[in-house]
Amino acid sequence: MNPASFIGRSLVTWKDYSSEEILHLLDLSIAEKAKTRSGEVSQRFVGKTLAMIFEKRSTRTRCAFETAFGEEGGHPVFLSTQDIQLGGKESVEDTARVLGRMFSAIEFRGFKQATVETLAREAGVPVYNGLTDQYHPTQVLADVMTLKETFGKVAGLKLCYVGDGRNNVARSLMIISAKLGIHYTVVSPKELRTDEALIAECTPWARESGAKIEVTSDLSGVAGADALYTDVWVSMGEEDRKEERRRLLAPYQVNESLLAAAKNPACVFLHCLPAVKGEEVTTTVIEGPQSRVWDQAENRKHTIKAIMLATIPGRGYN
Repeated sequence: MNPASFIGRSLVTWKDYSSEEILHLLDLSIAEKAKTRSGEVSQRFVGKTLAMIFEKRSTRTRCAFETAFGEEGGHPVFLSTQDIQLGGKESVEDTARVLGRMFSAIEFRGFKQATVETLAREAGVPVYNGLTDQYHPTQVLADVMTLKETFGKVAGLKLCYVGDGRNNVARSLMIISAKLGIHYTVVSPKELRTDEALIAECTPWARESGAKIEVTSDLSGVAGADALYTDVWVSMGEEDRKEERRRLLAPYQVNESLLAAAKNPACVFLHCLPAVKGEEVTTTVIEGPQSRVWDQAENRKHTIKAIMLATIPGRGYN
């Protein structure tokens, strides 16, 4: 893998990256974590700046980007909707052009996927999708890293997402699983089924990698899972649908019984956080010995650092 092939690239979804490129970033993430754990300090982003645009609140995404960039000597700048005129008084295109002339890279966390795509098209510097309503690519690289740490491999594992199959994490997991040969099953109510267009898009990648992609409303679909994954029942921006989501998703809570239904004593539990304990997952599961959620949370930092090191021109890994 030629490191030069990453320089200047944005990450809006994993659709734009090959399986070899994703695995390369995964290896880099693991190496960066080892360096951090050993106490090694480097300053590979000295003289670099990162614009961090947030329409939605965040703990892990903001902290991961700020610490990963700042510890390497770079200067991250947080910009909320109260700070800039993104898509309001100033068009997204104009904002992208201005920020691209002032910053080395841009991170965006917000609602519309079209916004991050416009930023990536117009900015002229790498743009990273820190979450949109459709995709959450930096999250799922951390998820795959956690699986690699736990099982020593990713290809051939069975990952089951239980809950709202339309949400950004479920959709992004389908893409990265199809690319990396992970057998991926979405277990969700029919009303919240992953859209057929995305399934069709992922099918050729799965065929090439050997992954199996399945979508079902039957909880028996978790049988044989190496990992059960869930997310909050009510995503940001959908608070008015809270009662409907609770009614549809209550049978899909990840609890000890569902873990047992995996029929795999090595099965682990994953969650992107924040979690509403007692809703999508019980306290005994998320706090139990099979939970790997705190590893996932830490790995957000290492994977994000790896992505930035690979793509920001002038310094770092490239």
